[in-house]
Amino acid sequence: MQTEFTWVGGRPSVDFTATLGKREQAPFERIPEVGDLARWFQESGLTRQPPAISPAVRGMAIELREALYRLFSGTAVAADVGVVNRWSSRRLPGPRLTSELALEDASPEATDLLTTLARDAIDLLTGPYVGRIRSCAADDCSLLFVDTSRPGQRRWCSMNTCGARAKMAAYRAVD
Repeated sequence: MQTEFTWVGGRPSVDFTATLGKREQAPFERIPEVGDLARWFQESGLTRQPPAISPAVRGMAIELREALYRLFSGTAVAADVGVVNRWSSRRLPGPRLTSELALEDASPEATDLLTTLARDAIDLLTGPYVGRIRSCAADDCSLLFVDTSRPGQRRWCSMNTCGARAKMAAYRAVD
């Protein structure tokens, strides 16, 4: 059975942390196989074609994911900054032109995509929304999201799931 991914974080690096579900309750891995990670990269929009991924690259991706989660949630350990910096400092291939002066559609390697995620995280952690990285207020959810709402008071990862359940529970409690 193919795992469904969650896209409520508002940034690729935040969505990547959701590849481990129910962290605080009963953790489950959404990328248990290399093919799942390749599919996540494609479904995230970071690449058109799923990249080839080795078990070693999957392991490095999980290490980066966990470092990102701790950095975003305020529980970082000293090594987490080093993990993100190692990935972000890698060179990325630049755009290429064909002989007809058209943009060549190059398929990035999985490690290039991890570099892209690390750079996205650094941009978020040093940008105007750093104070708006939130954890869902639902007791049974541990997803992170970037609150880009005007008042900055968003509580739920998604109003369609956690927010709707909370409102329904509050409504039933009034009856």
